[in-house]
Amino acid sequence: MIAIASDHAGIGLKAQIVRTLAGLGHEVEDLGPTDATSVDYPDYAHLLARAVSDGRIERGILICGTGIGMSMAANRHPGVRAAVCHDAFTAEMARRHNDANVLCLGARVVGSGVAEQIARVFVSTPFDGDRHARRVAKIEWEVS
Repeated sequence: MIAIASDHAGIGLKAQIVRTLAGLGHEVEDLGPTDATSVDYPDYAHLLARAVSDGRIERGILICGTGIGMSMAANRHPGVRAAVCHDAFTAEMARRHNDANVLCLGARVVGSGVAEQIARVFVSTPFDGDRHARRVAKIEWEVS
């Protein structure tokens, strides 16, 4: 299960990514919004990130103007590793080396064709584990 959400800036790209992933046979849950009315991106980032943190979904995709705000909000949740990716290489490395479970895209930064490629790579690339697992485990820590 892949969940996807956006803000008003990402609504068009979100619909395109949903179609692309569904066409590849993925089950995609659209968490909103449903139109281009202005919304606050943290509301949708937290909605999706809670679903990842709780284990209800395995991976998510968040889209706003740059991807930055969405990633900042999503990464506040335990177990969420949200990565802003601008090309297929960064999406592949985010999965292989960092076990990213949330992809953040900037609708005003990447073109639609590149965004589709990034999403396809993100959902199809496995985590390499091994030495990277030790490093990923160090991401989750408590401040004392």
